[in-house]
Amino acid sequence: MKKFLSYLFITGFILTAFTASAQQPKKPRPSPADTVKATLKSGVDVEIAYSQPSVKGRTIGTDIAPYGKWWRTGANEVTGITFSKDVKVEGKPLKAGKYALYTIPGENDWVIIFSNGLKNWGTVYKQEEDVLRVTVKTKKSPEFVEQLKFKIDPSGLISFAWGDKMVAFKVK
Repeated sequence: MKKFLSYLFITGFILTAFTASAQQPKKPRPSPADTVKATLKSGVDVEIAYSQPSVKGRTIGTDIAPYGKWWRTGANEVTGITFSKDVKVEGKPLKAGKYALYTIPGENDWVIIFSNGLKNWGTVYKQEEDVLRVTVKTKKSPEFVEQLKFKIDPSGLISFAWGDKMVAFKVK
C-alpha cells in the first residue's frame, strides 16, 4: 500500500509540474528569424533570411558590432542573401546565387561582404570565401530600430536599420 501511495504522490507531482509549466507563457525568442523577399523592377528576385538581434541599450560600434571588425549582420546563423539573376552591386558584378552576408561596420562607412561561407555558423568568417566587397556610407536612421530590420525596395535599394544606423546598397 505504501508503494502504491508513493507512486500516486510522485505521479501527481509530475502532472502538476507539467501542467504548471505548460501554462507558462512562452518568452519571445531573443533574436527572431525573419525573411524579406522582393522582385526588383529589373526582374531580379531577392531574398534575405536573417535573425534580428536587439540593441538592448548597447551602443553599435563599441558594445555590439564593433567598428573595424567583421560582423555577421544579424544573429544566430549567418545571414543569407539570394539573387535569381546576375546583378551589379554598387556597380560591381555579382553572379546569381545565394551568399552569406557579412559587414565591417565603420563610423562613416560600412563594408558589405558577399561570401561563399553559407555553411559557416554566424560567428565564423573566412575572408578567403569572400566573393565581393563594396563600401557604402552609413546614415542615421530616421527612427530608432530596436531589432535589426532589412528592407528591399523594388528600385534595387537594399537597406537595413538597427539602432540609430541605416546602411543601404544599390543592386541593378
